[in-house]
Amino acid sequence: MRLLGRGDLPREVNVLAVIAFVVALGFGIVAPAIPLFARAFGVGTTAIGLAVSAFAFFRFVSAFSGGSLVERFGERAVLTAGLLVVAVTTGLAGLAGSFPVFLALRAAGGVGSAMFTVAALSLLLHVAPPTHRGRAAARWQGGFILGGIAGPAAGGLLAELSPRLPFFLYAGFLLVAGAVAVLMLGAAPKAEAEPAAGPDLSSGPVALRNALRSRAYIAALVANLGVGWVLFGVRNSLVPLYVVEELGRTIAWAGAGLLVGSLAQALGLLRSGRLVDGWGRRPSLLLGSALATGSVLVLVLPPAIGAFLLSMAVFGLAASLLASAPAALVGDISPARGGRVVAVFQMAADLGAIVGPLAAGWLTDVASYQWAFALSAAVLAAGLVAALALPRDTAVRTVAGHR
Repeated sequence: MRLLGRGDLPREVNVLAVIAFVVALGFGIVAPAIPLFARAFGVGTTAIGLAVSAFAFFRFVSAFSGGSLVERFGERAVLTAGLLVVAVTTGLAGLAGSFPVFLALRAAGGVGSAMFTVAALSLLLHVAPPTHRGRAAARWQGGFILGGIAGPAAGGLLAELSPRLPFFLYAGFLLVAGAVAVLMLGAAPKAEAEPAAGPDLSSGPVALRNALRSRAYIAALVANLGVGWVLFGVRNSLVPLYVVEELGRTIAWAGAGLLVGSLAQALGLLRSGRLVDGWGRRPSLLLGSALATGSVLVLVLPPAIGAFLLSMAVFGLAASLLASAPAALVGDISPARGGRVVAVFQMAADLGAIVGPLAAGWLTDVASYQWAFALSAAVLAAGLVAALALPRDTAVRTVAGHR
């Protein structure tokens, strides 16, 4: 058994980060093509929205079953199967001859995405020892961020050539990611995953009911709900409209703001993992939640382009901490095969991504953008309150059964 040095990470973490980059790159490429492809069937705007949300909805409702599959068959098998499901359904979606078929394939792809995400995060937290879990989560998230930045630009250009082309390319990327998983994760030894003093990885998964009794797990769930609500929901649905309608700027300014936030998050991820592992879970979660809450509250103030760009940058830094600290807490609680504990954690972010845009959009219609951003800040503040409730000694030594 090899002990890991301060800057060292298990090989599987780097492999998973590469897979995350490939998956996010492909998803970014296909995202701009989905509305155009759906419109080609002659459907209305509501149906187009359904084509976008079907993937996320079925990803959410199937995540718990994905966790059960992980506990039964193991992370590597479920991860590879999930990538294969998304690859096949995406390729077939590009060949769809009717909107109902296209919609059904998008929904089935959401099921495969849930399998992949839950299995990959469970494996990541499984192989990373407590002293390295923050850095492992940061590297994994960094793969998604870099792929997400590069993908949409290429996707828009490809969709101009043919709205079907991005689907085939995404399917190919997923097959490459699946091949990487089979070749580079299949024979990885588990002996290097934990130092001698760490928990026994041969033990079974932690029961969900036991995890739900933990203040650390509840804090991780609430924080992840806020991340999904703002980062994956409100930021993409409401911010572009806010820039055009409230700030009176072009949509290019919205893109600039989102890019500033993504770059700030990518830069923050270079250090956030070390903060989570060295400084501790509780202070890192407190800082991330406080920065996130404050950044969204800036948008409650009178509209100004400078304040908007500052808000996006600060939220990006906060998101780098919120990508590492909650995941590390989940790994501390369930260091063996995560399964349903990891699935519910992922479902919290997906729930926020589904409900956030709906609630914020409704508040914008009946009140104002400022009220919508105030509600979003309140959701993030709930994560701050949950972090304050954690014991002050919550740190890298936190493991299942120790509070």
